[in-house]
Amino acid sequence: METIKVSNLTKEFGALTAVDGISFKVSEGEIFGLLGPNGAGKTTTIKMLTTILRPTRGTASVAGYDIIKSPNDVRSSIGIIFQDPSLDDELTGRENLEFHAILYRVPKDRRAKRIPEVLKLVELEDKADVLVKNYSGGMRRRLEIGRGLLHDPKILFLDEPTIGLDPQTRRHMWEYIERLNRQHKTTIILTTHYIEEADYLCGRVAFIDHGRIVALDTPSALKEKQGGDIVSIQMGGTTAKAEKVFKRKKWIKSISKHDNSIDLTVESGEKRIPEIVMLAERQKLPISAVSLHKPSLEDVFIHYTGKTIREEEGSATDRMRIHRAAWTGRR
Repeated sequence: METIKVSNLTKEFGALTAVDGISFKVSEGEIFGLLGPNGAGKTTTIKMLTTILRPTRGTASVAGYDIIKSPNDVRSSIGIIFQDPSLDDELTGRENLEFHAILYRVPKDRRAKRIPEVLKLVELEDKADVLVKNYSGGMRRRLEIGRGLLHDPKILFLDEPTIGLDPQTRRHMWEYIERLNRQHKTTIILTTHYIEEADYLCGRVAFIDHGRIVALDTPSALKEKQGGDIVSIQMGGTTAKAEKVFKRKKWIKSISKHDNSIDLTVESGEKRIPEIVMLAERQKLPISAVSLHKPSLEDVFIHYTGKTIREEEGSATDRMRIHRAAWTGRR
């Protein structure tokens, strides 16, 4: 059963198109990921699906409700955890949950039962009466997730759920999100720019770049589509000449460039490396390093977009997209 349906969803801010006609469906109980660099349009998409932003064009339904015609029904069916901190540091964990439950009009008797359940679910029972300002980053994120689950939503939206966390805490959060999905059958939509996060958590992932979905499938299927091995060549100069040289070889399935390196997809890569090196020497290509590996989700993203995902990445246009999309009051 499909719990989210998106068709040609578009959001424009004046002359800037932040989300450009995207379409996808999410099944009930699925973990679905939007993977892309900062400024790609991920958060803007989430804000439209959660009725914070009104689309310029296109349609979408969430939990069976139209995001434009029935925004209140959508909001009552979802939980949202945005990447920006939104807890009150001067309240305890329990008080934060109580305040949020009141805002969502959860009845008092239901609050009395549900808050202890949520604290146990997010493993914060022993920290319930500690001020949030004394929580670690991981504890804060768990409390935010718990807060989003207070009203028993059918769907949970996680916008960059592990941003700013150290690797160990991030891994713990992955395990927690996976367990939440498995045990409670919660449909989860998450945005991330961490390749390994999408690979670990998502049943399916959509690559989004410059507001468009450029690929969508399971992580394993996306990697299989690459085929063969990846021979990565670090160039001492421009990749333009190297690309022309390697394009002449029929045994090279695909070529992608990023920064000062070039990736070649080939069969039996370990056997092809000597040939690649000799070809480079004959053509006087300045190679500084060569490596071999099986296709990763990062390789697939590079194939479709021509660039890697980095936290600090973002062109001037991307940064403008972030700032414009942040104006949530514009409808």
